[in-house]
Parts: sequence; C-alpha cells; structure tokens
Amino acid sequence: MAVICVARELAALGDETVRELAKITGYRAVDKEALENRMSELGIKPETRAKYDEKKPGFWASLSQDRDDYLHFLKTALYEEAAKGDCIIAGRGGFAVFAGVPGVISIKLIAPRELRIARIREHFKCDERQAEAMIKQSDHDRKGFHDYFFNVDWNDPSNYDLAVNTAREHPATIAGVIDKLRTLVVTDEHEKACEMRIKELNLGQKVVSEIVYAKHVPVHFLEADVRGAKVALHGVANTQSAIDAAGAAAMGISGVDVVDNAIQIVQEFAVMP
Repeated sequence: MAVICVARELAALGDETVRELAKITGYRAVDKEALENRMSELGIKPETRAKYDEKKPGFWASLSQDRDDYLHFLKTALYEEAAKGDCIIAGRGGFAVFAGVPGVISIKLIAPRELRIARIREHFKCDERQAEAMIKQSDHDRKGFHDYFFNVDWNDPSNYDLAVNTAREHPATIAGVIDKLRTLVVTDEHEKACEMRIKELNLGQKVVSEIVYAKHVPVHFLEADVRGAKVALHGVANTQSAIDAAGAAAMGISGVDVVDNAIQIVQEFAVMP
C-alpha cells in the first residue's frame, strides 16, 4: 500500500487534482468531509473542529484540553483511513503526520498569487479586495496550523517530494505527473514497509485512546510508540498508580505483547480543562 499526501494553497486546484489523481491511481480520496465525519463519530464536536481545523488556535483555545483531543482524533482518523489501503490525503497536515513513513509521497500544489485571486473572484463572484483577503487569511491559517500542531513550515519545499505550479496545466496533467513520481519512487518493499508502519501507528493511537479516553487514566502528553508488538509509553503522571494503570491498559489491547512503560512522575501536574 501507499499514501499520497497533498498539501495545497487556496485556489491552487487542490480538490480538482485530488479527484483526477484518484481516477488515475484507483486510490481512495480522503477529503475534509470524510475526516470530519469520522472525527464526529469519535466525539469531536463541530464547534471544536472549527477552532482548530487548518488554523492556529487562539490563546485560550491553545490552552484547552480540546486542543489535545482534536489532534489525537485527527491523527486517529488519518491513521484509520491509511490502514484501509491505498489513499490520497487532502490537507489536514497529512505530510507532517506521515513524515518518515515508507511509501508515503508528499505533494504541495501552488499557484501565482495573481492567478489565485482571479480563480477566487470567478468562483465566489467577489471583487479583488475580497479575494485578496481570503487568500491572506487562508495562507495565514494554514501556516499557523502546521506551525502550531506539527512544528513544520508549510511553505518549506524541503518538506515535500514534489511541488507543482498549477498555473499552466490541467489537473489531469498534474495528476499524471504525480502518479509518474509514485511509480518511480514507491517500490514493492516500500509498500510492504508502509503497510507495517501504518499498522503500528494505528495500534499506537488505539493504545492512547484506551488509556486516556476509555480508562480515563490521568496521564498527560501520552505517546505510544509501537514497533511490532512492543509499545513504549511516554508521558507524565502524578502518581505511580496512574503509571501502572496505563501499562495495564496498554497490555489489554489486542496486538500488544510487550509494554515498555517510561511514563514519568511529575508532582502536581495539571492542564487547563
């Protein structure tokens, strides 16, 4: 299996290119609607998504537990979709979430500002000032989202395998270029390694969900690094009993055979509700 992550500027033909790419490759297109539906099923309310989706949260939102919940369940939804097989992830920090996973290709779609303004004016039937404001806000939000949640520069081309200017070519042509890159760089070995790593990442999310959201064990900044059937737990807690409970919960997850519990005790630690 393989995953193609497509980051895109507003009015850079992102949705159109993803649709064409899905036709060419036969991969599932995972868009905003699919992820929002799954996150709703996982308990993330629309008003919570609105505070964080592809934007940097405001001051109070950045201190809220909602922030951690949003990021956890966004990753959960992304890993679940990837675990189903070949797919194309549109936006939502996909290139950062899957960074370093074999068999993952990251693409950035861009276009000249003047052309983006023209496309927005045509699509929304607005004037140049309004179109310019929409682009400015979108670029600010998407950069802030990636800076805040993933500590990566959305504008840095070194974060992508390919950046494509959509000014001159039809989305079908751009999709063909991306697919050609896929066939050149994603080997059978990469696909097997991708499937294994996605399985591990998905299992890690299940472990965190069980500990924090199902068992309500008071562990903060919890991470579960899975390699094969072994999971290493990292985070902080107030008591040894919480650490022990986290380890026991992890061992109860199907697919986990060994738990390396490296959660540390930090007295009187708490986050804002």
